[in-house]
Amino acid sequence: MQKTITSMKTRVLPAAALVGALTLCGCKSIGPGTVERDRSDYSSTISESWKRQTLLNIVKLRYLDPPTFVDVGQIVAGYSLQTGISAGGTLSTERAIQGNFLNASGQAIYTDRPTITYVPLTGNKFVRGLMTPLPPGSVFFTIQSGWPADAVLFASVASINGLKNQESSIAGVNPPDPAFLRVLQLLRKIQLSGGMSLRVQTDAQKRETTLLTVRDKNVPPDIAEYGLEVRRLLRLDPDVQEFKLVFGFTPANNQEVAVITRSMMQQMTTMASQVEVPPEDITQSRAAPGWEAVSTNSNAVRLIQVKCSKTKPADAFVAVDYRNHWFWIDDRDLKSKRVFSFMMMLFTLADIGEKENLPLITIPAQ
Repeated sequence: MQKTITSMKTRVLPAAALVGALTLCGCKSIGPGTVERDRSDYSSTISESWKRQTLLNIVKLRYLDPPTFVDVGQIVAGYSLQTGISAGGTLSTERAIQGNFLNASGQAIYTDRPTITYVPLTGNKFVRGLMTPLPPGSVFFTIQSGWPADAVLFASVASINGLKNQESSIAGVNPPDPAFLRVLQLLRKIQLSGGMSLRVQTDAQKRETTLLTVRDKNVPPDIAEYGLEVRRLLRLDPDVQEFKLVFGFTPANNQEVAVITRSMMQQMTTMASQVEVPPEDITQSRAAPGWEAVSTNSNAVRLIQVKCSKTKPADAFVAVDYRNHWFWIDDRDLKSKRVFSFMMMLFTLADIGEKENLPLITIPAQ
């Protein structure tokens, strides 16, 4: 089901602008001048709306409320400028005493009529896209593009070669394996040194294989030590620099890096478990258990901080109103902002299926 909303804004121009409008309408289109302004305005508005929708769905998952996604499918901006002018008067004869009389009037009406189409994201393809784990290659190529390895892997990976990450479910939060956290720290240091890279290899049947390179040669001694420690923790061959990247819990041999990645729904659930909620909502079983149950555990890691308050925050990166409370991310919390933005970017990596065909909209020129 699609929903199309058309709004209209009409302005009667003042007399001072009338002459300019009458002059321009005869020699120049009004459309080109709106591109720079409208493109920026629509882009900012859609971006802000997307942030709020994403945060709202994360908060709803804490309350076991199913998430709902609605996309802005199409925007068609229509403009019209109607102008008119009239004049009249009286020219007296020599015998008349009224004198000469002349009057003139004009009008210009500018109309902005945008048509916006909303498309609910539903169907099997969309559900499978939310539930299907991300491809391991896509996750590691994100690291290759410059995103911090530790943050990316902690957010999007459930395990590496059997080492388990922190898990979140409706039953609560389970802390991560300390060895898993150590691997993330080492990979981040190796990444910063330029000692980690990816390569895609294609065989004769055109099947692609992603190879992860962790160099321990021609690198500083400390980086070489980090690489050896990573190999030991992941039980990899210490004499090999290039490893096959596969999806799975355990590798087939000591030259594979087996990764279980998370789906978009799992990542949203992980973030939902760390949303602050009123204590009474937990004691009354309105919200699922979350971060507060493991906050004192030294191995537990907070991925994101979504605050809760009764009043609207004054300095928020994004904020939503839900269940008579405001849930928000502080604009000064760089870590939470980075994780939230990264998760939104992952939506472009997830296969959420094809969107429904949009209706054909024709806007007549006026």
